[in-house]
Amino acid sequence: MTSRRGSQPTHVRPRPPSSGRPAPVKVRPRAPAPGRLAVHTPIRRTRGIPFVGRLALAVAVVAMGFGVLYVGAGGLGTVATSLGATFGGFIEGVTATPIPSATPVVISDAPSIESPSEPYTRTETVDLVVTVPQNVSGDPDYRLRVYLALEDQASAPIQEASLSAGPRNIIPVALTKGINDFTVTVVGPGGESEASPVVRYVLDQSKPSLKLTSHKDGAIVNAKAVKLTGKTQARSTVTAKNTTTGDSLIATANSDGLFTVSLPLTTGSNQIQLVSVDPAGNEKTLKLDLRRGSGKLQARVSASSYRFKRGSLPSSLRLTATITDPDGKALGDAIVTFTLSIPGIPTVTEDVRTGSNGRAVWRTSIPSGADTGPGIAAVSVTSEEHGRATDSAPITITK
Repeated sequence: MTSRRGSQPTHVRPRPPSSGRPAPVKVRPRAPAPGRLAVHTPIRRTRGIPFVGRLALAVAVVAMGFGVLYVGAGGLGTVATSLGATFGGFIEGVTATPIPSATPVVISDAPSIESPSEPYTRTETVDLVVTVPQNVSGDPDYRLRVYLALEDQASAPIQEASLSAGPRNIIPVALTKGINDFTVTVVGPGGESEASPVVRYVLDQSKPSLKLTSHKDGAIVNAKAVKLTGKTQARSTVTAKNTTTGDSLIATANSDGLFTVSLPLTTGSNQIQLVSVDPAGNEKTLKLDLRRGSGKLQARVSASSYRFKRGSLPSSLRLTATITDPDGKALGDAIVTFTLSIPGIPTVTEDVRTGSNGRAVWRTSIPSGADTGPGIAAVSVTSEEHGRATDSAPITITK
């Protein structure tokens, strides 16, 4: 293939000449500098980023984080303060000498308080018996702190005491009227232990109530023993004593305060004394007089005179009958039959009704025709409910 201009192939389209366009100037390339042809000096490479670089990099990362914090929290002052503290802490952590951590101080286990056999007391001071863990026993660095909670009040510290040489400690405390709930803690270099279980004391200085529901003072009891029932303070000890015979018995009131005690009786009057002692030791005394009944219907007769002179007849005579039921109470509205038998005179009888006092009176006379010798005045009474009873008295006619 032939070329049109020089060595230019014929297939290359020639650029048309521009009018007035200057011909291009050919520039000869510069020769390379002599240093370019010299051998390169070996480059020293480090093993990693220098310490200062790492420090700067860490500061940059922290600064970036606090920048985000600044945007979220909206406070340049906060970021600056935090950044300074963080940077200072970082520098101090890198440069400061490590300090060994302190050994933690152990807080003692909770102590315990000995519970009383009876929480109720009338004594204004009591001794708390406190037992501490063996590992702090006798240690002068530890103390006991006593807390008191009164009724409807929060617990509050009231006193402290040093530990005794052994695990058992005695702490005297004063009581307030009513409920006293005590707890104790161990206080030492490590702080305060958990509180002990609660121990309660109740200061009670009031006498217990004491009332009888049976029997009443002056009652007549138709039995060999009397059963006394009543009410006092719950769990009180009730002592019943018959001071006439010396017999005594003890009963304990239940949780409702109710009690029953039986006591032997003797014939006639019985002086009874009841003493109630509540759990705190307070006492209340009650006295009464009881009379033992016969246990059956009873009739007694008496006369205005039991001896008459024959030469003084005729003479008036008054007979009185006293009737009591099996409980020893006066039996009213009962019919009493009087009988008078005198030597030489026919027997005379008369029916008389008793009054509310249980008495019936018959007035009669002994005629002049009576002979000397022993006679008799008798009474008898019959009750559908209680049966029959009789009695008699001698009437003598003398010369």
